This record gives sequence, structure tokens and C-alpha cells, in this order.
Amino acid sequence: MVAVIKPGHSMHRIFNYNENKVKEGVAECIGAENFPLNADEMSLKIKLGYLLKRTELRGNVKRNSVHISLNFDPSETHLSKEKLMGIANVYMQKLGFGEQPYLVYQHHDAGHPHIHIVTTNIQSNGNRIDLHHLGIRKSEPARKEIEKMFGLVVADAHARRQAFRLKPIDAKKVQYGRTETKRAITNVLDSVLFKYHYTSLPELNAVLKQYNVLADRGSEHSRIFQGGGLVYRILDEDGKPVGVPIKASDFYNKPTLKFLEEKFNPNDAKRQPFKSRVKNEIDRLFIGKTPTLDELVNQLERKGIHVALRQNDAGLIYGITYVDHQTKSIFNGSALGKQYSAKAIQERCGLKEVMKSELLPQTAQKAGKATQPAQVTDRDVKTLPQDHTPDPISIPVGNALDALIQPDQVADYIPGQLKKKGKKRKRNKNVSNNQ
Repeated sequence: MVAVIKPGHSMHRIFNYNENKVKEGVAECIGAENFPLNADEMSLKIKLGYLLKRTELRGNVKRNSVHISLNFDPSETHLSKEKLMGIANVYMQKLGFGEQPYLVYQHHDAGHPHIHIVTTNIQSNGNRIDLHHLGIRKSEPARKEIEKMFGLVVADAHARRQAFRLKPIDAKKVQYGRTETKRAITNVLDSVLFKYHYTSLPELNAVLKQYNVLADRGSEHSRIFQGGGLVYRILDEDGKPVGVPIKASDFYNKPTLKFLEEKFNPNDAKRQPFKSRVKNEIDRLFIGKTPTLDELVNQLERKGIHVALRQNDAGLIYGITYVDHQTKSIFNGSALGKQYSAKAIQERCGLKEVMKSELLPQTAQKAGKATQPAQVTDRDVKTLPQDHTPDPISIPVGNALDALIQPDQVADYIPGQLKKKGKKRKRNKNVSNNQ
């Protein structure tokens, strides 16, 4: 079992998220603890109103709502509603929320059984339950006890980790309507936004693209970009956006650009202890040998490190990002050091760049798949005699490029008959007459 706790500041938001799932037919409210009535005896207004009255007892608390998800192994489809409620009640008791009002929802919109719990940390006397490090202090011990008590698949098992790996969205299976697109993207965002340590939008997209999702600001001249907006899109197998884009503000947890930027600095601090692991795994592959770029990518994948190569339309690599799924840390190449940048990695793999990345137009650069571009190796360059004077066709690519970018006098390229003649200056008649 895996437990995810998300404190929030809007009871409306987390309540409506779960009730909208019920309306869509992919969830059901299976229990209401410490409420005046049973779940099936209360209207939406009564459920929400009771929770809101509790939060009003301590109006100065910003984070007064708690959204918890308990996730089970895909093989545990046999879990009944009664057993799920029993698990939820024991968990909440051990978490210190046993006397709090909470709603339990069973969701059917993912590849594994899971339930959501909606509650508040404001007690009946107005005191606040401390949420600081709640996961480490109480949730982890509770999870381990419940796994033994109910005979659940242990979350620490290797098979468990493999089975819980998030699967990419199949764009073909998503009917390109707003509801289906939003539901599919939400499942990915819930598994990425609060778990991975990203410090920029490109780093976040390095993870999201593995699940066929893109956080898109639009072009620099678009209204979305200029207004600081953000939309999420589903990508097809070719990495092209399909379906209906969903505004960030339309999701229940509001993963807007501002929300993401507020996580950048804290995430940078969280990922620092794991930087050495990625560097060591890369350096280890170069001990005593020179792997090809494809070999490097494949070997790192086996270690749980995904390599995202950014390429332009011509297939030339201009950027690299490392996604460590084991530590949930993401590093742009330059963040690890100069020798881990895209240019340095290609050189260490025995490749020579066809063009310098700084000469590539920014508008032509876009993220691509981890495929090896057409590049020139040392074996492809012929050795010429020292006294050989190459003709223009036999000049190596690098020298040809240098020749092309050398400044020349523009006038030498213009035939004389096309040059504009300068206008003759008219003499002042008055001056000529006085002479």
C-alpha cells in the first residue's frame, strides 16, 4: 500500500474533485465517518457544509483541508468496500484523525485499486492537528502495520515497485473530449507534481513526456504565454499534441505556472543529495571504454535514469536532461557540471557535432526522442597530405562552416552595374553667382 497525503487550503476543491468523479461514473462515496448521517443519506450540500463548519472553528489556519489517497497493488482487485473502509478507518485512527469527520471515495479510473479520503485537520475544540512531517512520523508506521494486518502486498517489495510504475497515456484510447483528456492528465499529474524534484518547466516536461503529457506555455507571442498562463496537453506516439488542451486552473489542485515556480527553489534543495548518484552512474560507463550514445542511454535506463535528448528539426542534439526515477530527481546536463552537458556527452561518446548548438535558431529547437542524430565521427574524416590544398568540395564540415561565417565585404558580392550611384550634390546657385 502507498499512502499520499496532500494538505490544502480549499475544502471546496478537494470535495468537488471527488464528487465530480462520482458524477462521471468512475468513483463512488463508500463511507462517511463521524458525520450525523450515513453517506447515502446525505446530500452534497450536507456533506460539504459539515466539513466547512468544522474549518470555520479556526479561520486563521490556511491549510485546513487534507486529501489522502491509499493505493493498492493491481493484483488486489479483490478488496471489497467493507475491507477498504476497514483499512481507511485503521489508517485514520493511527494517523490521529480517528475522531475527525472524513469521507471515503473508491475510484475506478486507474490501473490499480485505490481510495481517496477527504477530511480536515481542525478538531471540534478548534485546535489544529499538526501536519508537519505527518507522512514520516505517522503515515509510514501505519502503512507497514496495515499491510501486515490486512495481508496486503508490501510496498517495499521489488515486484511492488515495478507494478506501480505509471503507464503512459494511450492517446488512441482517449476519446478526444474534455472529460476524458482531463481525467487522463490528472492521473499523471497526481503521480508527478508532488513526487519529482524539478526546477524548471523543461525539467518537468522531461518527466511528463514519458507519460505522453506536456505542460505548454505556448509560443512567446501567444496570449497564453504573455498572460503567464499554462495548459496541459496529451501527446501521441510521435510526440505531437492531440485532443483538447486543458487550462492549468481547471484542475482541482491548480497546477498553474505560479504554482510550479513556487516549487522550483525547494525542489532544488531536495535534489542536491542525489546529484552524485547520477554523475557516478554516468562516469562508471566510461571507465575503460567509450560507449556510443545509444549504449549510454540504454545502460542508464537500466539504472532507473531516463535520458531526455532535446533535438532540432535536423536531428542535432542541443540539450540533455537526466530523470532519476529512483530518487525522483531531475537534472539538466549543465546542473550536474560541464562534462555532463549535451556537447560534452557527445564528445565523450566519440561524436563530433555537425553544427555548433549556439548557431541553431531558437525557433527550430524542440524536444525529441532519444535517437542518435547523423553526426561525423573521426573515422569519417579522411586524412590528407600536409601539402594538399583542398578544393571547396573536399573541405571538412567544420572548416566549411568556419569559412561560411567569416565576415566578408558585402560590396564584393554586388556587381558594379547593380550598385546605386551616389546623388550629385547640387551647388547653391547663389554661391556660384557670387563667385
